[in-house]
Amino acid sequence: MQSACPHARQSGADPLRGATVRLRDAAPLPFVYLVCQPQRPETPGRESRYNRQMLKQRTIQEMVRTTGVGVHSGTKVELTLRPAPPDTGIIFSRVDLKPPVVFPVGPMEIGDTRMATVMIRDGARVSTIEHLLSACAGLGIDNLYIDVTAEEIPIMDGSASSFVYLLQQAGLAEQEAPKKFIRILKPVEVREGEGAREKWARLVPHEGFKLDFFIEFNHPAVDGTAQRALVDFGQHSYIQAVARARTFGFMQDVEMLRGIGLARGGSLENAIVMDEYRILNPDGLRYDDEFVRHKILDAIGDLYVIGHPLICAYEAHKSGHALNNLLLRELLNRPDAYEIVTYDSAEMAPPSYARQMEQEWSYN
Repeated sequence: MQSACPHARQSGADPLRGATVRLRDAAPLPFVYLVCQPQRPETPGRESRYNRQMLKQRTIQEMVRTTGVGVHSGTKVELTLRPAPPDTGIIFSRVDLKPPVVFPVGPMEIGDTRMATVMIRDGARVSTIEHLLSACAGLGIDNLYIDVTAEEIPIMDGSASSFVYLLQQAGLAEQEAPKKFIRILKPVEVREGEGAREKWARLVPHEGFKLDFFIEFNHPAVDGTAQRALVDFGQHSYIQAVARARTFGFMQDVEMLRGIGLARGGSLENAIVMDEYRILNPDGLRYDDEFVRHKILDAIGDLYVIGHPLICAYEAHKSGHALNNLLLRELLNRPDAYEIVTYDSAEMAPPSYARQMEQEWSYN
């Protein structure tokens, strides 16, 4: 495999944690690790709160717990986050079941994408994982145990900001193992529909991580805001630019959604709610383009299901949870379209991740 990094060396073959991210009933996928060596020395006199040696995996320092309700189930749930060893990945557990059901995060574990990203295993479910995974991606968390006492992650305020706060309260901890990135080498795209109904999402090579998203809902409140947003983490902060964007819904859809067991816990406290013409929340929007920013927040969480941060540009036209998951599955079907890399120095990391190390990933 030709490396995109001129200073990379092959360091062995490995799976994306093997059983965690896999294609069922398929032969093991070929993976090649590439380690990027520094090509320039440290800048004299430059200080950083982040360890500028090998980019390392991260977990949290101590257990932390919160409670809330599921936006779709309306069920009260207790959420516990616990530190996990290197190369564990992110693992959800339904601890209310006897015996507990464990859900290692991976694209093939996603079994339902109606209104949320849902993992299904042995008849059990963990729903609405995307906001918490988005926060994990934004703070650079690689390894984490997540215990829940019901079928859905609590919605909190409808954004990722409560999860960011929870992770920060737990403290961030480096681990003695290299952080693994998935670098996109060739474009990967999925599409559905035609004409005005067409939707698509793609991953393209880019030395960093940025997301370009377009939405279209044909609603006056949404149409009055920006329909497209670009967030480049080489320039923008996840916490400031993305984390506070809330989920949203329409009053006319509530009856239908509740009829199929969804939106039972939704309210003005955890979502932007609109009638036929306007936003009903008395405080309005947190961002001028909060609707499309929330779709970016969702996409970050949906993409993090693959288990590693991506080095690429994500571009989407009216995409959602289903198409995002299909995109990851298509990527795994294309082993020539990506490689797994680690970095021996933060100086060699793409600009977007170097910036995150200085800000979101810095220690509390």
